Amino acid sequence: MTLANFALAGCILLSMISAAAAQDRMPPIPKDKMTEAQKKAADELAAGPRGAGSMAGPFVPLLRSPEYMSRLQKTGEYVRFQNSIGQKLTEFVILLTARQWTQQYEYDAHQPTALKAGVKQEFITAIADGRRPTGMAADEEAAYDFCTELRQNHSVSDATYARAVGKFGEQGVIDMTGLVGYYTTLAMIMNVSRAPLPEGKKAPLTLFPH
Repeated sequence: MTLANFALAGCILLSMISAAAAQDRMPPIPKDKMTEAQKKAADELAAGPRGAGSMAGPFVPLLRSPEYMSRLQKTGEYVRFQNSIGQKLTEFVILLTARQWTQQYEYDAHQPTALKAGVKQEFITAIADGRRPTGMAADEEAAYDFCTELRQNHSVSDATYARAVGKFGEQGVIDMTGLVGYYTTLAMIMNVSRAPLPEGKKAPLTLFPH
């Protein structure tokens, strides 16, 4: 091994060690270490539609601010479970948002629920690869174009807006925009806290080139 190769290998090793050490900046808080406000927020979460065992992923770091977590997760209950665009498109939009932020936990968690809700496996794979899925239905195309423009341009064109309103109505457009905003918030929180994947899980997403 040349000196240059040895130095490169050392840098790679140090990078790997640093990345591993940097994971999980905000690990789970043991129940006996929680404040009363944190216990209340955790109990509220478990009593909702996510159920027992829901204190994972974004809610682990969010528990550091229990009042914020309580208010945010109630918004999440609506945009995930009760919004007007339906479960298939909800999961489709969640995957698009998780891919945008390369949020490994969120993408891993929502792949099976998206498949169960009716999102085709080839669409899930295409989104993970950063490709536009081919053969989308009209409602999926409307959602994809809306979310893509919103992400890239921070707004949507008149034509894209009109198509979305035609498919989902004004309430649907607001619900879909809120869904993107909610999962963007969760993605940012988990990327900042470096929330880890469940043990034994492999990261589903590659990094976008910079």
